[in-house]
Amino acid sequence: MMKIEVINIKGKSTGRELKLSKDVFGIEPNQHAQYLDVKNHLSNKRQGNAKTKERAEIKGSTRKIKKQKGTGTARAGSIKNPLFRGGGTIFGPRTRDFNSKVNKNVKKLARKSALSQKYSNKAISIIEKLDFEKPKTKSFVNILKSVGLDSKKTLFVLEGGNKNVYLSARNLDGYEVVSETEATTYNILNAQHLVIEENAVVKLESILA
Repeated sequence: MMKIEVINIKGKSTGRELKLSKDVFGIEPNQHAQYLDVKNHLSNKRQGNAKTKERAEIKGSTRKIKKQKGTGTARAGSIKNPLFRGGGTIFGPRTRDFNSKVNKNVKKLARKSALSQKYSNKAISIIEKLDFEKPKTKSFVNILKSVGLDSKKTLFVLEGGNKNVYLSARNLDGYEVVSETEATTYNILNAQHLVIEENAVVKLESILA
């Protein structure tokens, strides 16, 4: 088991240490698993709704617009010819589904690899409890300054998520608040620092065990 110091919202040590599972935070990072999971995450976010009309979909007459020979110009058939203004698009984009799947064990390995990578880089902080009575961005900014993360892209992983904290951080660029079930490989790797609520660590370990 590995140990890490637990801090409070003022950035001060609570005098306690939390044990972290080596199976989640201490494995050898698998770069290929991370690549597959991140690629899958980004692919599933793509809408794939780009579409242009092809020749058969253009509204217009199909009659031959001029005689075949004797005009001194190139022969032409339909007004929907892609070479004419307003004609169909040649080889334009079509709607498609970019969704893909990754084996659940690969996804788990990828997340554990990302967490282990953050731990080895000393980019993880465990916070005692993070909660607000009501949403207030200023309160969240004060916490960032207290823990020294006001200039780092940071991911906060809270137990079950926290609506007030989420709303407080929503207007700030570079900060994201998620629950332990919403923490993805992409979110973890995309952040410079990871702040995990003490109670969320246990649930995160049980999910990835």
